[in-house]
Amino acid sequence: MASVQIRRAADRAVTTTSWLTSRHSFSFGDHYDPDNTHHGLLLVSNDDVVQPRSGFDTHPHRDMEIITWVLEGELTHQDSTGNHGVIYPGLVQRMSAGSGILHSEKNGSATRPVHFVQMWIIPDETGLAPSYQQRQIDDALSSSGLVTIASGMPNHEPAITLHNRSAALHCARLGTGDSVEIPSAPYLHLFVTRGRLVLDELGNLDEGDAVRYTEAESGRLTAAAPAEVLIWEMRARLGG
Repeated sequence: MASVQIRRAADRAVTTTSWLTSRHSFSFGDHYDPDNTHHGLLLVSNDDVVQPRSGFDTHPHRDMEIITWVLEGELTHQDSTGNHGVIYPGLVQRMSAGSGILHSEKNGSATRPVHFVQMWIIPDETGLAPSYQQRQIDDALSSSGLVTIASGMPNHEPAITLHNRSAALHCARLGTGDSVEIPSAPYLHLFVTRGRLVLDELGNLDEGDAVRYTEAESGRLTAAAPAEVLIWEMRARLGG
């Protein structure tokens, strides 16, 4: 059955520590809501700000595709398979935890916070070998169109690959007045990372707002101010 639900930025659960402000689109950590555990295949969409010279110490993950998209500042990744990378705006990163991995994520700046969105989906198969991929895509995003930045779907040519054949992550950067068509899909999740957008008949979407579609038909997003949006296109859902 077709449905659409707008989730406003102010309605998200928030975790606050001395070095972290994390806003959660779904249940996460101590914030559990049995009616808000995922949408489609998307389990986690955290909007995080990490203060200078701080971050996530080494911790484990298993059987998870973790995609990180930095909005401001730089985030340093290091993991137990020997990968090391600095993630910054315009560069997309995917870590496949697979059979098990340890990693840390740190803000090495002495003065600037780092602001990023981190998203988790389940892979099609468990026990895969852990892996890591990152790619700079600023040039592609300058077109103001929808760019597939991560996907496991057949016939896609994404910047980075996902180990899930039913999921794809798109991004668009739009100038004022620019518009983009959203995909038709059984499940869609839109997240406004910056600016203001207008979605067909539904009105304004501001920074931090999200939209969840079930049985989505094609529609259009138009920028009321310079904006960026992340769109998950999903052809399946957890548990079926």
